[in-house]
Amino acid sequence: MTKIETNAVRELFNAQEENQWKVRQTTAKERIAQLNALKDALIARTPEIIEAAQKDFARPEAEENSQIQAVVEVIQYTTAHLEEWMKPEVVPSGEDAEVRIVYEPKGVICIMGTWNSPLSTCIHPLVEALASGNCVVLKPSELSPHYADIIRVIIEDVFKANHVAVVTGDATVANELLQIPFNHFFFTGSPRVGKLVMEGAAKHLASVTLELGGKSPVILDRGYDMQQAAQQLVFGKILMGGQLCISPDYIFVHEDDVTNFVVNYEGVTKYMLYDESGKIRYDERTTVVNEAHYERLKSLFTDAIEKGATVLTGGDFNDEKRLIEPTVLGNVTEDMRISEEEVFGPITFIKPYKTVDEVIHYIQKRPKPLAMYPFSKNRNFQEALLQGTSSGGVTINGIIMHNVHPGLPFGGVNNSGIGSFHGIHGFKGLSHARAVYHIL
Repeated sequence: MTKIETNAVRELFNAQEENQWKVRQTTAKERIAQLNALKDALIARTPEIIEAAQKDFARPEAEENSQIQAVVEVIQYTTAHLEEWMKPEVVPSGEDAEVRIVYEPKGVICIMGTWNSPLSTCIHPLVEALASGNCVVLKPSELSPHYADIIRVIIEDVFKANHVAVVTGDATVANELLQIPFNHFFFTGSPRVGKLVMEGAAKHLASVTLELGGKSPVILDRGYDMQQAAQQLVFGKILMGGQLCISPDYIFVHEDDVTNFVVNYEGVTKYMLYDESGKIRYDERTTVVNEAHYERLKSLFTDAIEKGATVLTGGDFNDEKRLIEPTVLGNVTEDMRISEEEVFGPITFIKPYKTVDEVIHYIQKRPKPLAMYPFSKNRNFQEALLQGTSSGGVTINGIIMHNVHPGLPFGGVNNSGIGSFHGIHGFKGLSHARAVYHIL
């Protein structure tokens, strides 16, 4: 993977800035044709995408196939609704005027994706940027270089560089992009880097969509089916190796249910990951992306243990394969790094509680998370959490499903993000709502 030179980045932007006025006039039919071409390229390059995912983080074929299928379905949903989305919204008015809202492209957009889920953080926002009629410069993460290369190949298969272009490279390229007056920046990553992107965008008065992260809590109601909850949560920590922005981070468990939950979590882990002889099936796991991230997770674990945390289940680290057994810690205190930092891996910890008010107070005092996961059949319990807290999204009695439904906006709030996308919400988020008042 070669780094794009600084002057080449500027030339790409200049070409797209000139071409944007032509692209904005494309019809729904023309945009649908572009999206279908992108879909066909994704399908045709599926073996190469899977190979790239395996090289970068040993992702199992079935898991990567589901990622590809998810983006294909996003394109199908978008093309099915795009003509309707592009119609002006008529606003009631008096007899002497016609009033409408016209959704027009923002212009030239910079999309910066992540290494953990390149399709959902690069191609998914690209779909909605194209649906909105924008030109795009796309930068995949340098931490998944094989994946970045196949994304570049796919884009070059389908688009001219003055419409959509891919630039690759390290943080110096990202910094160069922030010096260019794009009309909108779409960034997925950490809150720390998100602040830098927002600062860079401010120099150009550019709008932003920031898809960040945070510590997404799970709240298990007293007496909830612990096996059912454990099945969801172990899966959440196995999926992408727990390297997912909406992965469950830590778990509130009623003090009466802690033992029952741990027994079920351990049992589900053994069932999902171990063979009949008791050996772990390593080939069904996504590895931690690189040595630095693996060592970070080990240091979070070690710091907690040294300060008095206990291993309730799991705790096995395979340094050679960069794999960590799904692990649950207990006796975690606020002076431990794992209490403050987003885990972003297959480690979690339990916070015992007595009343839902304790849970609400704890969540209120911390940065707003990207996701929240209450498990309860009690409507009053559910509503108390919804009314007493704030988060980007919520799935009740499950995980990540609010991210899957195409009709729901996906995004964070404050520390976990700004703006949202998915479906019509992405179309509008990457458009300018232009007011038109026509006096007859």
